[in-house]
Amino acid sequence: MMLFEETKIPGAFQIRLELKTDNRGFFARTWCRHEFEGAGLDARAAQCSISYSALKGTLRGMHYQLAPYGEAKIVRCTMGSIFDVILDLRETSLTYKQWIGLTLTAENRKMAYIPQGCAHGFLTLEDKTEIAYQMSEFYRPEAACGVRWNDPAFGIEWPDKIQVISEQDRNFPDFR
Repeated sequence: MMLFEETKIPGAFQIRLELKTDNRGFFARTWCRHEFEGAGLDARAAQCSISYSALKGTLRGMHYQLAPYGEAKIVRCTMGSIFDVILDLRETSLTYKQWIGLTLTAENRKMAYIPQGCAHGFLTLEDKTEIAYQMSEFYRPEAACGVRWNDPAFGIEWPDKIQVISEQDRNFPDFR
């Protein structure tokens, strides 16, 4: 079983795993279509990917896909730790242009559910960090978009210094 905790951004959730422990260790479910549908979330799975960052201070984001290829994402840190950011870009949302940050670690085993219409990014908090993603839509290069990590339109407060960032992520234009 998973415990779904809605954040201040409607449709964005922090998900806690219920660990079944015994003398061998534990077992936990990380995805169940019935549980996700029961929480009102998009339970489609089109792709799963991993991201590895060698260095603390690596920033990836803020990414999303344009309609009609918008995607919901489930993100889990499998090694290391991240500060995970969800940014609401849904113009009709009460939290439009607001963001939340969640600390996801290999130890706390929390997951983030990012709804369609929100941008996503993260900052690694330690070296050798790996993230597992599950997306509801196939990646479409023509629909790939992003907003700049430090755009004043959003005021995202990153908890540490950015050490590594791609040119693409560094140079997204100002949000309009």
